[in-house]
Amino acid sequence: METRALGGSGVDVTRVILGCGNFGGIGSSPAFFGQGTSKEEAFRLMDVAWDRGITTFDTADAYGGGRSETWIGEWLATKPPDVRDRIVIATKTFNPMDEGQDHGLGRTRIRRQIEMSLQRLGVERVALYLAHDFDPQTPQEETLEAFGSLVESGKAGAIGASNFTGEQLAEALELSELEGLPRYEWVQNGFSLLDQGDRESVFPVCREHGLGYTPFSPLAGGWLTGKYRRGEPLPAGSRMTLRPEPYVEYDCDRVWNALEELERQATERGTTMAALALAWAFAQPELTAVVIGPNNAGHLEPAFDALDVELSPADRDRLTEVFS
Repeated sequence: METRALGGSGVDVTRVILGCGNFGGIGSSPAFFGQGTSKEEAFRLMDVAWDRGITTFDTADAYGGGRSETWIGEWLATKPPDVRDRIVIATKTFNPMDEGQDHGLGRTRIRRQIEMSLQRLGVERVALYLAHDFDPQTPQEETLEAFGSLVESGKAGAIGASNFTGEQLAEALELSELEGLPRYEWVQNGFSLLDQGDRESVFPVCREHGLGYTPFSPLAGGWLTGKYRRGEPLPAGSRMTLRPEPYVEYDCDRVWNALEELERQATERGTTMAALALAWAFAQPELTAVVIGPNNAGHLEPAFDALDVELSPADRDRLTEVFS
């Protein structure tokens, strides 16, 4: 699979990144720790990803309450050195590891959390380490200094920012330049046909500073797959039945009309809604790679199909307009 340089990180990532946020839970929500993708299915997903050329895995310390990192580490331990050496791991910190535990990007916490992540992953360093959210309680300078010490010690190769606004990102980059600190080299925010807010706020900062961009939730929690239908009951076990809060705004006529047009265009091309939505994401010049968080191996197929869908700039812009 094609790889691309991730901003100025010095790290190349595959265009499809395996999102491991469902391993042993649903993201960082303690209410779902122990649920989500089973260990057996997680191993199967990593095997399929490797076999299909995906060598970049995305996780976080709090995913599944630590289960995601642990299972990646256990999977790596079953592989020969040439496989382990080719896997690029991106992990993150900010969220609590369980109900009532601490969170944030303070210096002491970052140093503690990276050690625990390395232990769970069974590695001495991670190529990519991210702030999983903006921490209003901690000065950005303190966070950047702590991240810088991880880079200097060799425990992390490069640092990035997740769930940052354009203003927060620009402030961090300015501090890095003024104070001579390592800078965030890429951004990982939600972005999809249904969530294009970063286009006007974060993309300009990325272009100005040469940052990479690796969006999560490119299928908007399943809304761009055809899983949900106007006027029909929600599928059992779907995101809308388990954690609907991020997506309730999509239940409106404007979105249903856009989804039906997406389905029409996908049918005309002989592909699926999911593949076309992902092809649109791959066609965005600001995007380095896309994080796909499947629940099973079959959910990876639309990503591979999307890489074979050819969208001209005009095709891309027409789809953008449909969802604007």
